[in-house]
Amino acid sequence: MSLKEVVSTEPRKAIVREYEDAPLEAGKIRARVEYAAAKHGTEFTHFRGQDPFLENVFDEEYQLFLASKEAADTPYFMRPGNMWVGTVTEKGEGTDGIEIGTRIAGYGPFKSTHTLKPEEALLMPERMTWKEAVCYDPAQFAMGGIRDGNVRLGDNVVVSGLGAIGLIAAQMAKLAGARMVIVCDPIEKRRQVALENGADYALDSANVDVGLEIKKLTDKRGADVIIETSGNYNALQQAIRGVAYNGNVAVVGWYKECHGGLNLGREAHFNQPNILISRACSEPNREYPRWSFDRICKECWEMLAKGLLKCENIVDPVVSLEDAADAYMAIEQDPVSSVKLGVEV
Repeated sequence: MSLKEVVSTEPRKAIVREYEDAPLEAGKIRARVEYAAAKHGTEFTHFRGQDPFLENVFDEEYQLFLASKEAADTPYFMRPGNMWVGTVTEKGEGTDGIEIGTRIAGYGPFKSTHTLKPEEALLMPERMTWKEAVCYDPAQFAMGGIRDGNVRLGDNVVVSGLGAIGLIAAQMAKLAGARMVIVCDPIEKRRQVALENGADYALDSANVDVGLEIKKLTDKRGADVIIETSGNYNALQQAIRGVAYNGNVAVVGWYKECHGGLNLGREAHFNQPNILISRACSEPNREYPRWSFDRICKECWEMLAKGLLKCENIVDPVVSLEDAADAYMAIEQDPVSSVKLGVEV
């Protein structure tokens, strides 16, 4: 049986190609992949050629992006895909503790097999579905936004942008005790998924004044917390308009250069919102030393393992590996029919 993977050698273009696995090294295991999923926001930033790392490096000492000739001269290449679920089929020497036939999940692109260290594998409990497992990564950033936004019992919470992160954040807000959860997105399919999963109101951000509608739904007060996951400056402006005086806006989305849509001289200047850039994997965590990215990851995996988060309607559509490149390109161009792309291998 031939092994296949999806790769991209130029922006906005993906192909399926065959590959061969190298002999398995000691200390490694190999899994046959059954299912996989993409991470739309982060991946498509690179897929479109908009990733700042394509021409820069992030200097850890200065905490700044600096121009890099080496990065700029490196040929473009990426492997689409974020997480996968499969079964262990081979073990190298020194891999005691994990058996052939064990069902695991892991990080990696769309391909037929993955090779990894045993400690990198996520052991899946029997009740966990593959769609829950591949929602592990977006759940981490959703939880980061909920915690950075300081969602508390009785709060009115808005989630802006309904990719997987936003859809999971809306559920987490309810679990955290939010009185009302309002969601915003221009794509009807995503709004419907959010409502099915427990959101109270869904606003079509392409056709209504989101900030005004939020104020109307909250007795003119505004939302206590807004989790903005879309990475769209118009959405951020509406979040600033819709948040309560001195309320929190947790900015989870990965933004690009601003070319309009944001005006800090209007509501932001008068209502003093707290704008918090939220990135769950940046260390130290805002709540260090009590909280770290590792703790966020463990909590998210436990929530998914217990079935506390609804994921079955989030991973949609699901296509074959042979069709994954075409589906990936189509969704990047027109996301209206998608939520989170799944692949059946």
